[in-house]
Amino acid sequence: MLRRGARAPEFTLPDQDGKPVSLSSLLGTGALILYFYPADFTPGCTREACAIRDMHGDVARSGLTVAGVSPQTPQSHRNFRLKYGLPFTLLSDPDKSVARLYGVAGPFGMGLRRATFLIDGERVIRDAVLADFRIGRHETFIRAQLAAAGGR
Repeated sequence: MLRRGARAPEFTLPDQDGKPVSLSSLLGTGALILYFYPADFTPGCTREACAIRDMHGDVARSGLTVAGVSPQTPQSHRNFRLKYGLPFTLLSDPDKSVARLYGVAGPFGMGLRRATFLIDGERVIRDAVLADFRIGRHETFIRAQLAAAGGR
């Protein structure tokens, strides 16, 4: 997994509407919380996405942007966003090429590790957390970033 201080690799992936989205475009308005998750509609991933949704107002007020990455199709992401009212971008990485760049592809290419990165406007990873089954650590991580940015 990429560590604090590393340069975040550039990428372009389709979003929930099938439109190409690059890391640079996500960073266009400031720092980014980029999180990787295994699958849409699973209990743990739904809990994580809804926790981020519930913090989204504070995230936006702090000047941060959020994007999630998983292997499912844009259509699956679109359905996931609609069902749970997710206000942030979801990106489709079906071959896990971006997950591999960030060092979060599962062992032997199976699955995806649950990881969250804070990336600044210069594409430097300012902080990161890997907590596959401890989903609450990701919420705690984001709340710490909000506090550091002057949010709640």
